[in-house]
Amino acid sequence: MSASPKPVKKVPIHLQSAQNRVYIKNGQIVNHDKTFPADVYIEDGIIKFVGPASEINIPGGVRVVDASGKLILPGGVDPHTHFQMKFDGAVTVDDFYHGTKAAIAGGTTTIIDFVLPEKGESLVEAYDRYRSWADPKVCCDYGFHIGLTWWSKSVSDEMKIMCEELGINSFKMYMAYKGICQLNDTEMLDALERIRSLGALAQVHAENGDIIAKNVKKLLAAGVCGPEGHELSRQEEVEAEAVNRACILAHQMDCPLYVVHCMSKSAGIELARARRRYSNRQMIYGETLAAGLGTDGTRCQHVCFHDAAAHVMSPPLRPDPSTPEFLMLLLANDDLQVTGSDNCTFSREDKAKGKNDFSKIPNGINGVEDRMSVVWEKGVHAGLLDPCRFVAVTSTNAAKIFNLYPQKGRIAVGSDADVVIWNPQATRTISKDTHHQKCDFNIFEGMVCHGVPEMVLVRGRICVEDDKVRVAEGFGRFLNTPVRSPYVYDILEGKKTVNEEQNNGGDHEEQHENLNGSMKKMNMTALEIEIPYQEVVLAGTGGPQTGSIGSTPSGRGHVSGSRNMQESTFSISEELDTAGNRSCIKVRNPPGGKSSGFW
Repeated sequence: MSASPKPVKKVPIHLQSAQNRVYIKNGQIVNHDKTFPADVYIEDGIIKFVGPASEINIPGGVRVVDASGKLILPGGVDPHTHFQMKFDGAVTVDDFYHGTKAAIAGGTTTIIDFVLPEKGESLVEAYDRYRSWADPKVCCDYGFHIGLTWWSKSVSDEMKIMCEELGINSFKMYMAYKGICQLNDTEMLDALERIRSLGALAQVHAENGDIIAKNVKKLLAAGVCGPEGHELSRQEEVEAEAVNRACILAHQMDCPLYVVHCMSKSAGIELARARRRYSNRQMIYGETLAAGLGTDGTRCQHVCFHDAAAHVMSPPLRPDPSTPEFLMLLLANDDLQVTGSDNCTFSREDKAKGKNDFSKIPNGINGVEDRMSVVWEKGVHAGLLDPCRFVAVTSTNAAKIFNLYPQKGRIAVGSDADVVIWNPQATRTISKDTHHQKCDFNIFEGMVCHGVPEMVLVRGRICVEDDKVRVAEGFGRFLNTPVRSPYVYDILEGKKTVNEEQNNGGDHEEQHENLNGSMKKMNMTALEIEIPYQEVVLAGTGGPQTGSIGSTPSGRGHVSGSRNMQESTFSISEELDTAGNRSCIKVRNPPGGKSSGFW
């Protein structure tokens, strides 16, 4: 006689307001490591249940959402935005309200922005200022990176305050913007050593600012004044050289490094080589952008100045039309791990400041709203990514690297209820006329995307439904990002191997489900070149804590340190150095001839 079946213990649901309780049924969950059918129950902003309907009791009054034929994804994590940022007298038009509203509309539920201190300004004072801008406006949860726009002992001291008291675990250095925020190699080594001693993560904008400054001066002298001059001044090898140098400097200081906005084949190859060179420590991480995956630099040579200027960013979009697919394949092969937006939008009027001098065009493009759809279209729909890898590069990897996982970046019990119900069959056409950003241009204009976020929940609150976006200004919370992210430091310190981390989610090949048939495979020959390298590891040291307590977001008020009281220190035009011109520079005029100012 067979034994009686073991009764299933069902999860009870408390009687509360239906506004705080959502039950999503009949969907297909997609996490970074596997996809499976399951229902999801959300209560008070937290995922309380993931599993079959037979294991949960649903009382009346719960909002029930039928996700039949849809995917249930963790909300996107965009680790690279610039909202309300000052740039040479201009301010980005997408502030923390419009920017986070647009992010949610596109399926992104967490952003990490940048605090950029003025040259000579206290890091704590800059942090307080950005918190005062963001806290009343954000519609989704957010965190901050800190830009190291200058270097001194006081900066080094305040970095400890940032990490230990103010919830910051990442610091960005600039190898470009000479005379403004560019750090030289000695300063970078000191900063990397300090970052390592704090258990934080170094980020780098990798372009050779000295070369750029020379090229800008020579191009302008040669009469190349239009937007096409921007890319000519900072071509691929200028980015690739800086990526290679940054990886070597970081390795010398035994410091984990995150290279932001990789925008060229050459830079991607250098990143891939570095990751192979240090494969036993896995200390290099790479990010590319929705812009680099969804379009290219050919528009920067457009006959209309405003069209061309709208595409100006740094590093620039590359004129090689095969670059976007190459970058997507780097994502597919884990040579790049993250997709950000670098959303940094300026008005038509602000961009027009560079009509007669491309170096005065404020750098920046849109992307926070369209990032997820563009990556799905150019990745999953094109057959280059599977849905699990899509989740990894748009959400989970960023959450892991910046130590927000599994609170963010996963559909699991206990995680924040940042959930996207994704319809892979639906389409939408991107346009400035319908997007939710405040900017008056969209670099993806007219692109038809397969894959639409039909419903978006931010901590359990339904913010997108039936093509309507309903957000609450100030609903978002500031996220503390603790140092020593296990994803980064467990490998770096030998507590876990690279293979153990990669296999943590089970059998990748069996679990992943490709909605478009067989995946394309990348020819890795160019990336698998072995480069002999002698590993050298040096340890960092800490520093003293300074500052006084005050009634500011940091709780510290004013922190001693000289401050430059100018409105802003960010100006591409000031990259020019004062040295004399070299005898020549090669200039290739674009179709239709070189720019002479107004188009």
